[in-house]
Amino acid sequence: MKGLVKALALGLAAACSLAAISGASAEELSLKGKRVGVSAIGTDHYWDLMAFRGIQDRVKELGGEVIALDAGRKDQQQIAQLQTLIAQKPDAIIEQLGNLEVLNPWLQKIRDAGIPLFTVDTATPHAINNTTSNNYNIGAEIALQMVADMGGKGNVLVFNGFYSVPVCKIRYDQLKYVLSSFPDVKIVEPELRDVIPNTVQSAYSNVTDMLTKSPEKGSIGAVWACWDVPQIGATQAVEAASRNEVKTYGIDGSPEVIKMVMDPKSSAGAVAAQQPYEIGRTSVDNAAKFLAGQKVPPFTFVPAVLVNKENAAEKGKPFLDAAEKAGVK
Repeated sequence: MKGLVKALALGLAAACSLAAISGASAEELSLKGKRVGVSAIGTDHYWDLMAFRGIQDRVKELGGEVIALDAGRKDQQQIAQLQTLIAQKPDAIIEQLGNLEVLNPWLQKIRDAGIPLFTVDTATPHAINNTTSNNYNIGAEIALQMVADMGGKGNVLVFNGFYSVPVCKIRYDQLKYVLSSFPDVKIVEPELRDVIPNTVQSAYSNVTDMLTKSPEKGSIGAVWACWDVPQIGATQAVEAASRNEVKTYGIDGSPEVIKMVMDPKSSAGAVAAQQPYEIGRTSVDNAAKFLAGQKVPPFTFVPAVLVNKENAAEKGKPFLDAAEKAGVK
């Protein structure tokens, strides 16, 4: 089991090396005289905020004008914002996250209007390029870490409230794929629903209820979520119930969660930490390359790092340093 986790980690390290080589060989980019529209579903989560900042900062660095819109976690508001951007006819639009079932018709309208579309964490056929983490890799990696920590058996509470969000779909599907090889690890039904807003409070309440219904130690082995804000509430609930045999797992790498994983007494078992600021910046670079007549791939992966109890002191610090530099703690 640990060999599988190590193999995935080695693959991720290779991806990091390739990304560094690619970045070093990139030509000088410019967006001088260009306008870039940006639509984000929300910026209340650390990942979303940092990606949104990365996009804006990079557009300005390259000499472009940015039209940045935050939908405040409201699908209809994001649609209205996309309509506004289409009417303004910028040189490119970058769309960040959201509900694909709602977004896809409007993303198609962007392409139909002749505006180059780029996305961040939104896998859609209408985008020229989607910049993201390798969610196939980290989805499997965090699931394997969880299974290894559980010793290959036990019951898992799973938050599955946002399957229509492409990255959550991929991560959940990878979880199920990994668990198909470990029949003694079972997902507790019905699955839990994470919500926005009040994500932490809701997760705390849901996990507390489930622990109360399964009071025997060992009856629940882990809690999984496709992002790490529910992991905060789940960890707090586990610790409040003195059920520290239950470990929690998530993806994103918010500073609060990294600190939990770094704490040997915390029930936070691991988090797959992404680089949202760099993801945002890379999406802009792809737009600049395209507008300059260069060919860009359909997707770009920015490396992520698995932070677990064994490597947290070393692997977690750079992410905390980056958050502090950005003024987020």
